[in-house]
Amino acid sequence: MNRLFSDSLIGWYAENKRNLPWRETKNPYHIWVSEIILQQTRVVQGYDYYVRFIRRFPTFQSLADAHEDEVMRLWQGLGYYSRARNLHFAARQIAEKGYFPTSYEEVRALKGVGDYTAAAICSFAFDLPYAVVDGNVYRVLSRWMGIDTPIDTAQGKKLFAKLAAELLDTARPALYNQAIMDFGALQCTPMGTDCSSCPLAETCTAFREGKVGEWPVKSKKTKVIPRYFHYIYVQKGRHTLIRKRTENDIWQNLYELPLIESDKALTEDELYQSILMQQLLGKEQSHEAERCRASFRLLKGGVKHVLSHRVIHASLYEIKMPADFPSPPGYIEVETAELQNFPVSRLINQFFSLILTPDN
Repeated sequence: MNRLFSDSLIGWYAENKRNLPWRETKNPYHIWVSEIILQQTRVVQGYDYYVRFIRRFPTFQSLADAHEDEVMRLWQGLGYYSRARNLHFAARQIAEKGYFPTSYEEVRALKGVGDYTAAAICSFAFDLPYAVVDGNVYRVLSRWMGIDTPIDTAQGKKLFAKLAAELLDTARPALYNQAIMDFGALQCTPMGTDCSSCPLAETCTAFREGKVGEWPVKSKKTKVIPRYFHYIYVQKGRHTLIRKRTENDIWQNLYELPLIESDKALTEDELYQSILMQQLLGKEQSHEAERCRASFRLLKGGVKHVLSHRVIHASLYEIKMPADFPSPPGYIEVETAELQNFPVSRLINQFFSLILTPDN
């Protein structure tokens, strides 16, 4: 049965596979970059990022030598920015070795590389017999084998890892792994399943029992937390203020405008009082800031930015201050025209574009 399963997948793959640049190489560095980019990212979105990234950093040494700001700037808009930080850190790990690791254990030890990514790199680059287990594999195996063990539990993860290893075509690990992932992405999809044309339909438990839409099973839903971000565009002549987010939070090491976060939406007066009392102006400058109150205005409100576990409700305000007004600690003063040279989140990039558009 195992051989029939792998032959069916590989036969389907031969007719339907996607032609992707990282599949045309055995270069482990290029394969690694593609796998990190494609973590939690669709191929259609990650494709251009991969091409740009490899063009700018064709070797692990060139990536290791780069400044983090440049790496983050190239990653901008792709999301899950810890991936870029880990990739940069791991490139320096590899550079210290002087070569890309060739064993599963060494690859798994790289920053940001988990079981799936290590298996993908080792099978695709070195033809080592390690089975990949990602969302596509969970879906294919749970439906074909009729497994209702939740995939987001320790028991489920252990079970599916064992089954994936048992079904792996060890003579053709790279081909098999690519085939089962593409099969899940294109044929056995979450919503658009076309069972009538599926080569596994005759042996598929979910199809036979009419439970295709029920598998794979998850035990719990992710709790979504709302956050309220009020950004302040400070006009100081030709300059403005930005800071780098260094906290262990979303968008770490990306730049942003001065921010007031609250647990609810604020009125303009409430926000202005927060500005006076928080780090942007400081209590000692509040008498000066009151003179700027007339310039304080909303530029953009009601922006909803959805992340995996959070929903950001954002707004952008403007305030004009004298050019010699002292900048608060933690902020840097930059020319407004240079804002787009800094790596930022997609939300902040949207606000930068608004600021840089004349007559906003």
